[in-house]
This record gives sequence, C-alpha cells and structure tokens, in this order.
Amino acid sequence: MYIKHIPFIILAFISAFSLTSYKNKTAEIDKSYFTSFDGTKIAYSDEGKGDLVLLIHGFIVDGNRNWGKSELKKQLLDLGYRVVIPDLRGNGSSDKPQNADAYKNDAEIKDLTALMSHLNVKKYMAVGYSRGSIVLAKLLTKDNRITKAVLGGMGVDFTNPNWDRKIEFANAFSGRTKPNDMTKGALDFARSVNADFKILGYLQDYQPVTTATELNAINAETLVICGVDDLDNGNPKDLQNLIPNSRFSLVNGNHSSTVKSNDFAEVIVNFFKEKS
Repeated sequence: MYIKHIPFIILAFISAFSLTSYKNKTAEIDKSYFTSFDGTKIAYSDEGKGDLVLLIHGFIVDGNRNWGKSELKKQLLDLGYRVVIPDLRGNGSSDKPQNADAYKNDAEIKDLTALMSHLNVKKYMAVGYSRGSIVLAKLLTKDNRITKAVLGGMGVDFTNPNWDRKIEFANAFSGRTKPNDMTKGALDFARSVNADFKILGYLQDYQPVTTATELNAINAETLVICGVDDLDNGNPKDLQNLIPNSRFSLVNGNHSSTVKSNDFAEVIVNFFKEKS
C-alpha cells in the first residue's frame, strides 16, 4: 500500500454481539458469515484444523485474492493449521455499508475480535500484509488472545496519523483531489475491478492508527517481515524496534512478489512452529 509501482498496487490494494452463520455454496471458496456488532455481515473462509491462524488482507483486494492461492496458506494447511481468512467490511463478500460511520472507531478491529469470539477461539496467531498489517497492529493492542503476530510488507510510517500517503489516497478515492503520480495507478486498478471508491475513501479516512506508545506495550511475539525491495512505507526495522518482543526478517522480493514467495512463507511458518 502507498507505493508508486503498479505491481505493488495490484497486490497490496490487490483491512453484546448478534452472531449468526450460514454457508454460501456458490463462492470459489465456501464462505461463512456472521453478523458483527453493528449489524454488518462479515464473510470469512475457515479451512483446516489445529492451531488457528488469521490472515488479514490488504487494500482494494479481499481475503481470497490476497491469500487464496498464496504459498503461505498452502504451507499452513499442509502443516496442520486452521486458516481463517475474513473479508474486511467493505470488501469482497462482506457487507459494504455506504455511510462513513460504519468505518469509524476501529470498526474493522471490532469485527475481527467478534469473529474470534464467534469461533470460540481462546488463542490464535495472525498475519497481516500491507494494510492488513496496519489493521493487525491495532488488533494487537485490543485482543490479548493473539500469541504470535506477523506484520508483513509495512514500515513504520503508518504510526503517524498525518502520514502523507494515507492522506493522498484518502483524498483521491473520496474525490476531494484529482489523481496524481502517487495515486493514479491505484485508482486505475480499483476501477478495473469495479471497487467502490466511496468505501475505499472511508477505509483511508478512518484507517486504524497505532502509536509508537501503543506498539511499545504489545506483549505478543511479533515478526516484522519485508522484501528487500519493499521499503516505501517507512523503514520496517524501525517498526520492529518499537515492538518489545519482536524480530525482523528481510526476504527477497518487492511488495508484489514477496507475499507470494516460498521464502516469505517459510520464515513465517518457522516462526509459528517455534515454542513460545
């Protein structure tokens, strides 16, 4: 997210409850649904058995487009993990509220904590990529059931509420400014997949912000991982330095290729396999 190059955009843009479930048999991957805190229906896939790993997608894409054919998902399932992949509100098969209030006050975080409660999960691990890492960072400050977390494809810049890239994309998708060199590729891609520009604007306007102080208080073991050619969202090493019980890994690739790679998957599964 927030990088100039088109390949990145295609993947990274390519984050008392009343809970009910049912199956959609027509989807490419069977989806289940639950009704979150404000009546918004959230779609998710749930595959495998064993320790649960939550995979959180990036901007413009949905869960299946980001993770469905990924090497990481394949390896996790092969190793006996349970993999849950939601479509964040406004994306994929989830409801797409048209009012700004539906995206305020960390609504996505509330959805994910509700999903884990809906699934009766006592503890779980989680991976975010690009904007999914921004969502996961905030989730780590709200849900102590996360034992291990992976922040992929993201540097430290999202900790700044006035991050220039976030503001540029929010303004462009909301129609407050005209496309520029930074935003035009993302808008073109979103248009090509018939994405809802209003919703994408809301997702930028109300994107979770996790401060350095909040990151300093995270207790879960955390891995920050990036491609060697994926440093346009701030320094990922600086992000790792803000999280006490954390480590850092660089693998080959750029933002588009890293998330699909075997190296990315292997580093993550090895991290998960280690005893805490």
